[in-house]
Amino acid sequence: MAILPQGPELRALNPMQFYRSQLDVEPTKYFVLVTKREKRACRSCEDLGVVSAPLPPRIIEKCLASDRIVIETVVGKYCNHTPLHRQSMILERDLGLEISRATLDGWVLKVGELLIPMVAVMSRELISGSYIQADETPVDVQTRECRGKNHQACFSQYSRPRGSVVFEFHPGRARHGPKRWLGRFAGILQPDGYAAYDQIGGPRMVHAACWAHARRRFFEAVQLNPRDPVANPIVAWMDELFAVDAEARRRQIDLPGRHALRQERARPLLDEIRGKIEAAQSIALPASALNKACHYTLTLWKKLTRFLEYPELELSTNLAENSMRPVALGRKNWIHIGSPQAGPKVAAILSVVESCRRLKLPVRDYLTAVLPGLADLRIQRLPELTPTMWLTRHSWTHATGG
Repeated sequence: MAILPQGPELRALNPMQFYRSQLDVEPTKYFVLVTKREKRACRSCEDLGVVSAPLPPRIIEKCLASDRIVIETVVGKYCNHTPLHRQSMILERDLGLEISRATLDGWVLKVGELLIPMVAVMSRELISGSYIQADETPVDVQTRECRGKNHQACFSQYSRPRGSVVFEFHPGRARHGPKRWLGRFAGILQPDGYAAYDQIGGPRMVHAACWAHARRRFFEAVQLNPRDPVANPIVAWMDELFAVDAEARRRQIDLPGRHALRQERARPLLDEIRGKIEAAQSIALPASALNKACHYTLTLWKKLTRFLEYPELELSTNLAENSMRPVALGRKNWIHIGSPQAGPKVAAILSVVESCRRLKLPVRDYLTAVLPGLADLRIQRLPELTPTMWLTRHSWTHATGG
């Protein structure tokens, strides 16, 4: 606190204090944490010997790093998109700590291994529901067979709007991956347009499409010709369709209310949009972007209009695409996955990190609460610890003051 010089004329004034607030920071501190355990022995029962208090559960037993450092390493790579070699350099540059990239990698892969059973439970939660959005993105993987270049694998992402997210690693972008994962699903499937999803599922699965992808194709035609008198009105009409759901969100109405609003306002819009697209297709050049957009939208028209039948169905898969953006951003930094065996472990970490982000759950708090002792936990208890269930129980505890 700043002190004014004391003079006769200043002492006569009433003392007053002026405050100025500013954001400040303290550099990260690393220290050695020592755990002391009391040892006791009973003179009357010597056969018991010397006993001591048990150690608290750890993420990685006998690891020289604390749980918080392991979690910070995971958060640094998959939330802040900082590669492990860069984390290692930062520790040495700023703190003089020499921790190799291989050591950091061992911690991260161990966390991924621990989370694989948890993500299997999260997958069953999604499969048992009624609505899944799907998306995928390529990822490079180092393999012994492809020396000198990376093998291209794939992350498939399955999620529920405002719910959990599950990533699955596939060695290639083949159809058998989604077919195996969604083989028992009997609800609404809304992918990004990837053809592999068309032959998936039984008679009870409902296939839906994404209006954002349809609008994007017409918008590309507008970008080629900003004054296009045909594509511009179609994009405007599609914007009106999205405005119906935007109003429902603004008014915070429930799904039945949104369904009624869609029937009242979206159904007439669809008739207008289809009429304009059919008219545009009749005059568009065969190889033009406009004709391709018309063909794409009319081919998927039945899937695009499913939202009139199912209130929970969103107009677009934008939420699923938003969950893919952190992966794409991180991929530019860590470039590739080190081995095919590491793929499922990375997918498990991404599933938990992205689920926490989607649920607005602090990822550090969740990992700190769940990871220690997870290796020794009975598998029957895992459904209680998924991000959705943990958030429900945590919110209920705060609400009841427990």
